[in-house]
Amino acid sequence: MLASEATSAGLALPSDAFKAARVMARKCLFVCSRNRWRSPTAERIFHGMDGIQARSAGTETGARIKVTAGHIGWADVIFVMEPKHARRLREKFADELADKPLICLHIPDDYQFMQPELIALLESAVAPHLSGAA
Repeated sequence: MLASEATSAGLALPSDAFKAARVMARKCLFVCSRNRWRSPTAERIFHGMDGIQARSAGTETGARIKVTAGHIGWADVIFVMEPKHARRLREKFADELADKPLICLHIPDDYQFMQPELIALLESAVAPHLSGAA
């Protein structure tokens, strides 16, 4: 689908500013509570962009996809939406996280899946951590 077709269909697309960032191939794991809105949105917008591989998972028992040690081991970098997610991961996966960047994006659970405001927040919060990566 062309960008113009996606825009006319009402789909939100990554901004030109984010696309312009120099991003090297990375395996990014995005984590929220239930893996319903925030982390799946991040996975959707970043996966395949400039060589990024993205996955998402949740920390709660009822999460759509619950985070595992396998997710942590796979990821080059882990992005969490709130400090409570970082705390939960550190409590459960301390050994697996030993050499992994764990970055809190400080994005509250106030958004729906693929909501344009959420996409803008994700782009602005994630891009500085991927830009110019080696």
